[in-house]
Amino acid sequence: MIKKILIFKSDNIYIQLFRYFFVGGFAFIIDFSVFLFFVEYVQVHYLIANVIAFLAGLLTNYLLSLWWVFNNRKIKVKSKELFIFIIIGVIGLFLSQFLLYIFIDILHSVITYAKIYTTLITFAWNFVARKIILF
Repeated sequence: MIKKILIFKSDNIYIQLFRYFFVGGFAFIIDFSVFLFFVEYVQVHYLIANVIAFLAGLLTNYLLSLWWVFNNRKIKVKSKELFIFIIIGVIGLFLSQFLLYIFIDILHSVITYAKIYTTLITFAWNFVARKIILF
């Protein structure tokens, strides 16, 4: 059972969601770390830092999703698949930027909490969109 969940390719949506949770978690660590680095140490505005961090997380997510999460690909041309993956990610980035602005500038949330809330919401968007459109 462990091999089925962790090793073998699977089309089971629950196994994919389980794996995507870990991939998303790892991508979140990359995203969040890069975000904090640029905000705290480089003193970059949080919206610019979010773009840089989001792109780092997006690349991490893409590579790990292809390698471990999703078995079937609806689009066989890799360049087209990557383009659509990026479009979904860009929509997620706009969502992330908008939510960060709302949480930080309108609701005056702590920046780290705002980033966590925003990431959880975009995580859901990314999984659903990628599952429906790409995998």
